[in-house]
Amino acid sequence: MNVLFLCSMNRWRSPTAEEVFAAHPGIVCASAGLNRGAENPCTPELVEWADLIFVMERQHKAKLSDTFRQHLRDQRVICLNIPDNYRFMDQALVKLLHAKVDQHLPAA
Repeated sequence: MNVLFLCSMNRWRSPTAEEVFAAHPGIVCASAGLNRGAENPCTPELVEWADLIFVMERQHKAKLSDTFRQHLRDQRVICLNIPDNYRFMDQALVKLLHAKVDQHLPAA
């Protein structure tokens, strides 16, 4: 299963999620940002590659749909409702990601 994590700039939240879940059995992870100037910008190819997409905020889900509508097929898009209040690998963010993401991934 290909899993894509998206946030605004791909600096803190989505790269943390990619790092945290990179070793999870049965999935391959990537992360990207939806804003102009993102560290790793989201592309149509990434969206098409993904089987499951996690966005950090509702605005990301709307932007994903608006920008990449023609590239979305039957992927599940899940909003995690995680605000931009965390740094890379912040332990509170890691804990929150596990609480919200684990249930949607294949059993380890």
